[in-house]
Amino acid sequence: MPRRRWLLADQLGPHFLDDPDQPVLLVEIRELFRRRPPHRQKAHLILSALRHRAAELGDRALLLRTETFREALAQVAEPVEVCHPHSRAALRFARSVPGLTVLPPRGFITSQADFAGWADRTRCGPLRMTDFYRHARRRHDVLTRPAGGTGSTRRPRTEGPATPTAPPPPPPIVEDDIDAEVRRELDRWAADGVRFVGRDGPRRFPATHGEAQARLEHFLTHRLAGYGRYADVMSADDPLFAHSVLSSSFNLGLLDPESAVRAAEQAWRAGTVPRTAVEPFIRGLLGWREFLWQLYWYVEPRFRGADWLAAAEPVPNWFAELDADAVEAHCLADVLATVRDGAWTHHAPRLLVLGNYALQRGWRPTEVVDWFQRCFVDGTDWVMNATVIGMSQYADLARVDTRPYAVDGTDIDEISDYCAGCRYVPERALGDLTCPYTGGFESFLHRNRARLVADPRLAAELARRDEPEHRDAVLAQEEKRGSSPP
Repeated sequence: MPRRRWLLADQLGPHFLDDPDQPVLLVEIRELFRRRPPHRQKAHLILSALRHRAAELGDRALLLRTETFREALAQVAEPVEVCHPHSRAALRFARSVPGLTVLPPRGFITSQADFAGWADRTRCGPLRMTDFYRHARRRHDVLTRPAGGTGSTRRPRTEGPATPTAPPPPPPIVEDDIDAEVRRELDRWAADGVRFVGRDGPRRFPATHGEAQARLEHFLTHRLAGYGRYADVMSADDPLFAHSVLSSSFNLGLLDPESAVRAAEQAWRAGTVPRTAVEPFIRGLLGWREFLWQLYWYVEPRFRGADWLAAAEPVPNWFAELDADAVEAHCLADVLATVRDGAWTHHAPRLLVLGNYALQRGWRPTEVVDWFQRCFVDGTDWVMNATVIGMSQYADLARVDTRPYAVDGTDIDEISDYCAGCRYVPERALGDLTCPYTGGFESFLHRNRARLVADPRLAAELARRDEPEHRDAVLAQEEKRGSSPP
């Protein structure tokens, strides 16, 4: 009897199947949405992707809607197998089910054995993404040879465009009957008491491999050339800028990251995009994405609860509920509204605007990571656990980053157009026009001075701001602000 392959909701691409005729199991569990209120558009995308995959597979697919996964598995007559799940909780469950075969992981480039071998060799010091990326490039032969082949004298383009140009819009997402069915069902759930955050809206992200592949090809052709130069730029006029906006497609398993890496490298070798653009895109997939996934499984126990900076304040309601209208600070109001209306923004606003604000005010890292997981369409445990707990909130004993990701308003001003339209002044740390990020940054430094003096950059910032009267005034001002929206 052939085994039925259980495709989880983050394993929906063709690379999660071996046999084109193999029977498939897909399962929807309403209770998962009830436990932790997700963004409405995230819930829509997950259900739409599951149902579109079932429609693609036709008679080969068995789509079950049950209260629990165990109940669904009990309804399947033939033996079932599943690729290694992408969370510890799911893996524990899979291993607890009698007769369920757990296959090796898919959807990643580096094997767990390869990562463990590299990590074990470097355990004399902290594990760093930069070191792993060098290893991965050599291991998978990516960007290791000159364009045109070894010994070629051909010189590919090395510079991106001087100014950002407006690329043609990406292939549109056209909703269909499946999307309409999902929207009606979510409306019924909401009427029955299932809570969501954020606003409903047209589906903005791919729900099928075909949609995701079309978006990837458009990015490689029209946006990749500017990625290296503009990836960190934040703009109220263009929240996408040079980004592919394909993180949800990779995390749903709709795209194979290795194929995307090879396609980007080929674009460079063909001379159509500069290496300065291709390198950071590949580093994001082959470096950061792989490193975070592998670190999630390699490091025990979980990052949660490390509390390195003793952050203990709860996430305030206005932030938790995406109440952008309550915020006057232009950057934070715009980014919160972008998340509220679209469940996504790129990495710079996540780190410099959202995570930075939470870090400065000492919000509980576990609450912050939960918020990111629920409110972002690409939020998954293995990604957010490391990037938010570790990189953003510095609560993982420095496993992911070497210093807290804290900056003041002048840093935000340098890479964005937000400050020009804001009532606050980025250079001000005191007074009515104080930028919440500048005052917050100084307060953060003073509150955590004993833990931060070992870092040369932050020690220098502390020394520059350490006049007693100024320090006391900043701390009093930020304490008075409390959890109120800025």
